[in-house]
Amino acid sequence: MAHNGSLVPVPGRDIEVQAWYQGGISVMDFTDSAHPYEIAYYDRGPIDAKTLILGGDWSAYWYNGFIYGSEIARGLDVLKLVPSKFLTQHEIDAANLVHYNELNVQNQQQISWPAKLTVSEAYLDQLERSKALPADKIGSLRKAIEHAEKSQLGQKDLAKLKKIAPSIETGASSARDPADAKRLHELAKVLDNPKA
Repeated sequence: MAHNGSLVPVPGRDIEVQAWYQGGISVMDFTDSAHPYEIAYYDRGPIDAKTLILGGDWSAYWYNGFIYGSEIARGLDVLKLVPSKFLTQHEIDAANLVHYNELNVQNQQQISWPAKLTVSEAYLDQLERSKALPADKIGSLRKAIEHAEKSQLGQKDLAKLKKIAPSIETGASSARDPADAKRLHELAKVLDNPKA
């Protein structure tokens, strides 16, 4: 049985962490709500292999870079996402930019990300995964972002990113997938005015 979960704030994706009592914890991508899939899980295993005992994770919440699971019989589980074929380090880093002073998932707080190059790298990983941009375009964007990061957003590198942004925005209007169109639009916004 599913119980109490929350969103994991990866920009450009809809990801939820969900508790399943003695079924453990699942992290699921439902960006395409018609085709959700599990991208990570954690399971302690049964409390007793032969007897049904009340236990397992009653709730699982993402909060400031960690997943907290309240395990009924055995205490608190504190977990951290790691990169996999379903989730990149850039996406995890971008999610970790979102910080709450306090979290009540019942309030469904609006999630927003700072215009940092880490966020643009997460969008690039997603556009690469969906093949929404050609490999050479992704490669040149990665190089431009890397130069800007190394120069600590020096004026020359900022100007280069700003010059690239309109072509990315134009690509958003011709993208076949609405999720990719939104990612391209958001990527263009970050490239147009990145923050340190």
